[in-house]
Amino acid sequence: MTLTEARHRLEYAIVMTVRALAGGLPGPLSRAMGTTIGWAFYFVDGGHRRLAHAQLTEAFPTRSRRECRRIAQQTFVHFGRMVVAVLRASTQSHGEFLRHIEVEGEERVRAALAGGKGAIIYVGHFGFWELHGLVHGLVVPPLAVLARPLDNHRLEAMLERVRTSTGNTVIYRQGAIRKVLRVLEANGAVAIPIDQHIQGTNAVRVDFFDRQASTTSAVAMLALRTGAPLIGAFALPLPGGRFRMIYEHPVELPPAGSPDPVRELSQRCSDVLEMYVRRHPHLWLWMHRRWRDMPSGATEEVRDMFPAPAPEESEAPE
Repeated sequence: MTLTEARHRLEYAIVMTVRALAGGLPGPLSRAMGTTIGWAFYFVDGGHRRLAHAQLTEAFPTRSRRECRRIAQQTFVHFGRMVVAVLRASTQSHGEFLRHIEVEGEERVRAALAGGKGAIIYVGHFGFWELHGLVHGLVVPPLAVLARPLDNHRLEAMLERVRTSTGNTVIYRQGAIRKVLRVLEANGAVAIPIDQHIQGTNAVRVDFFDRQASTTSAVAMLALRTGAPLIGAFALPLPGGRFRMIYEHPVELPPAGSPDPVRELSQRCSDVLEMYVRRHPHLWLWMHRRWRDMPSGATEEVRDMFPAPAPEESEAPE
């Protein structure tokens, strides 16, 4: 057994242990476990902790460093709770799971599908996005989720079982565009993340927190090509271990004659995501290096967080 395989087995064993505990504990204790996991990663994972501090400082220049550090701490806690919430949901019946869910705006998805051209659900690594996917398959027709496989094949297989447990399907990035088009042609819905760094010809530059960020052009190009409405999906936590799943109004398409409709439509989607992140900054993945260029006027500490990116494969769907 290789060292990598041994590490993958250990990771899988730890996750399955957390899953068993999350499913057996009362809700408050399950959330407390998520909080503990989040704090543990905050103290242990120095690289991602410093990156979160740096990006928050750049995104919110009027906030103090102390406040940005507090938001970073809350972010780690949130993602610990999210992981536990997803694992806990995977042990529950659909009825038990839905008792903790409020859904707002699902009629917008139904109206979009009534148009016969499918629907594109744009999402970010914000809030409880994995839970939202599970809910979608139970309250409106299931969707296809565009995803990137995890390095750990055991955890990837487990995550795929969870994602498909409510009727959804998973589309991996290799050859994804053709598969997405088939879903839309069949009047289905597809979920695509818009907050990951993309390189290559499939990238488009948008303003995100007053800085240029490279993102996928696939969302806008698919909407312009197929006429499928673009609907943002966001999942917020509520008191008492409940969640609100929100479907936003469809994004208005650029007017005819727009000089760059792909960038304009991509920007409109990014603006909606930014609105949610500004309202709830601790619910977004600040430990992901969203901006690969070094900010102008950055301090030495921040500069260390933004080294020149090495050549890499495009993250956009092929």
